[in-house]
Amino acid sequence: MNLLAFHVIICWMDVEQVVQYWMTTAQDDLKSIHVCMRAGDYVKALFWGHVYPEKLLKAIITKQTGKHAPYGHTLSALAARANLQLQPEQIELLERVTQYSIQARYPDHKFRLKKLATRAYCLREVKQIEEFGKWLKSMLK
Repeated sequence: MNLLAFHVIICWMDVEQVVQYWMTTAQDDLKSIHVCMRAGDYVKALFWGHVYPEKLLKAIITKQTGKHAPYGHTLSALAARANLQLQPEQIELLERVTQYSIQARYPDHKFRLKKLATRAYCLREVKQIEEFGKWLKSMLK
C-alpha cells in the first residue's frame, strides 16, 4: 500500500485496512531485521527489532478500539494501551527493545549500542522479539 492510499484510508478509517497496513508493514520490518542480521549490521537489526512489535501493537490497538493508534514509540505504553496482560519478562523485553530505537538513532548512544550488539546478543534478542511478535499476531487473527 502506498502512502497516498494509506492517507485515504486514514481519512475515512476503515479499521480492517488500517490493521492490515500495520501488519503488512510490520512484516516488512521483520524482513529488514533479517537482512541486517545477514549483513552483520546488528545495530540496525535491533532498530528494526523495535519497529516490528511497535507496528503489531498499533494494529492491536486499532482493532480493539476502532480508532487510530496513538503516536509514540514506547512499547510498554503501547502494550498498556492494548490492554495486554504481560509477564515480567515481557515487560523487561519491551523496555529493553524500546531503548534500541533511541540508541540506534543518535551517535553517542549508537557507539554504546554497537559495543553491546554482538552477533550472539542480537540472535538472542531477535529470537525473543520474534516470539513476542508471534504472540501479538495471534491476537490479530
